[in-house]
Amino acid sequence: MRQDGAGEQWAMQGCDTLLMVGTGFPWSEFLPKDGAARAVQIDIEASMLSLRYPADVNLHGDAADTLKALLPLIQRKDDRGWLKTVEANVAAWWEKLEGRAKADANPVNPQRVVWEMSPLLPANAIVTSDSGSCANWYARDYRVKRGQMASLSGGLASMGAAVPYAIGAKFAHPDRPVIALVGDGAMQMNNMAELITIAKYYERWGDKRLVTCVFNNGDLNEVTWEQRVMNGNPRFDASQDIPDVRYSKFAQLIGLKGICVDDPKDLAAAWKEALSADRPTVLEVKTDPEIAPLPPHISFKQAKKFMFAMTKDEDAGHVIRDTARQVINAVLHNEDAD
Repeated sequence: MRQDGAGEQWAMQGCDTLLMVGTGFPWSEFLPKDGAARAVQIDIEASMLSLRYPADVNLHGDAADTLKALLPLIQRKDDRGWLKTVEANVAAWWEKLEGRAKADANPVNPQRVVWEMSPLLPANAIVTSDSGSCANWYARDYRVKRGQMASLSGGLASMGAAVPYAIGAKFAHPDRPVIALVGDGAMQMNNMAELITIAKYYERWGDKRLVTCVFNNGDLNEVTWEQRVMNGNPRFDASQDIPDVRYSKFAQLIGLKGICVDDPKDLAAAWKEALSADRPTVLEVKTDPEIAPLPPHISFKQAKKFMFAMTKDEDAGHVIRDTARQVINAVLHNEDAD
């Protein structure tokens, strides 16, 4: 049984019982192998039951009501060995993430944007994320605290959701601060127009804070990395380049606050300024497109395609230096630990 890498992934793949509650998690390769774990799934949509994993018990119903009915049947185990192992793996993973977030980049490491944000958020904050590479940093580097709420597009790769979700959150909870994490591709698709909606309505909200954080890297980054890792193709400029827009200036133009950051040393101060503003803010960060959204464990096949793509990629300079080392180490650990 593996005991390296991301604690959460190891816990899922090494468990003996898997409880799935209202989830449509699409990446079944991260779940236990079929039959390796007993599974119980709860979902109000009957069509979702056993869709991703063959459940031994399928429970069709409301999640909250079903969990309340199950609680009296659960017995606490005296042996806490499994829990302690999971906790140790999770702690090790957070330490690894901190190292990745603080690694040098050109100009700003996108992982660090969320890493710096996380401890500064108020206890009642609501965070939304768009699809794209920013969803990786939201999922990895945002440490959700009790009392906070978080939301990601429920559909696979549904771009353009973060700012509309944030606006909906402000109308539902006008006295809570809301943060939207958005890539520049989704920003240009529709989220810039939604800033106009924010400017129109924000005076109605008791708490005026709505921070739209834009990862400005001039690249449709998620697809770039999918092409490299999954298909072994170099970056294709014609489809991946997008215009460099001053999102922070656009915010100022329509009466919102705009902040632009191109130095990682300024990130913490920028987040504090945005989270204390008297109006909605666009925090634009010039991030490095060559920081790979690597999974915790990489197969040899994926690594081979990645390295093949790098040999043909004109932008491969510091990718080779900073990212290939992580890929190679991950593959070596995978091969040794099974």
